[in-house]
Amino acid sequence: MAMDDGQLLRYSRQIMLESIDIDGQERLLSSRVLVVGAGGLGSPVALYLAAAGVGHLTLADADSVELSNLQRQIAHGMTDLERNKAESARESALALNPGRNISVVTQHLVGAAMDDAVAAVDLVLDCTDRFSSRYAINAASRKAGKPLVSGAAIRFSGQLAVFDPRDPESPCYACLYPPEEGDDEALRCAENGVVAPLVGLIGCFQALEAVKLLSGAGTPHRGLSTFDGMSGQWRHFQVPRDPACPVCAPR
Repeated sequence: MAMDDGQLLRYSRQIMLESIDIDGQERLLSSRVLVVGAGGLGSPVALYLAAAGVGHLTLADADSVELSNLQRQIAHGMTDLERNKAESARESALALNPGRNISVVTQHLVGAAMDDAVAAVDLVLDCTDRFSSRYAINAASRKAGKPLVSGAAIRFSGQLAVFDPRDPESPCYACLYPPEEGDDEALRCAENGVVAPLVGLIGCFQALEAVKLLSGAGTPHRGLSTFDGMSGQWRHFQVPRDPACPVCAPR
């Protein structure tokens, strides 16, 4: 799609980048992205992807904004208490960039609804905080052949991974965390706490990987990166495909 003068000015700082240029920005403007979760991770993801010019965002979250969310979920404010998170995040994203097409899903995506939502987009971002949700998103992503950018944040620790079914060497989330090892209670901020800026940091890295994948800039993240907020150190791990993975192993 050809950009008008307003778009050329709005996105000029990205267009100036040789790795993005006009073609990459136009790819962003024509892209479709699903963000599952509009909380701590989903807030910066939604805001930055809308600001960067992603053409169509679908924000999915069935929860409502609570006072305890406002310590870290920057897409929401005091006037959003008891509102649906996806609707609140949509309003905040449109305030940044009114020209974007942003839709919301206010029910839990399960079964065929999850499959349909993933199949309709170019890229999925998992911004949830439950293993059960992560496994469902991963399975739908693998089934539809759509890249998945996964983030997690708890206490002072964060994780980032990109799973791309188009790459025959890429593992999936179930390779990294076999289903029998998943523990929802060990993952959720509500039971364990989280320092506020950590979710912003991980969410911003998720948004960066999404922009790279959609625009064609740079090299997508590979393996698993973990961040220790107490020391400020990143560690990177190569994650091979599990030949016995129940999701992505050849049948």
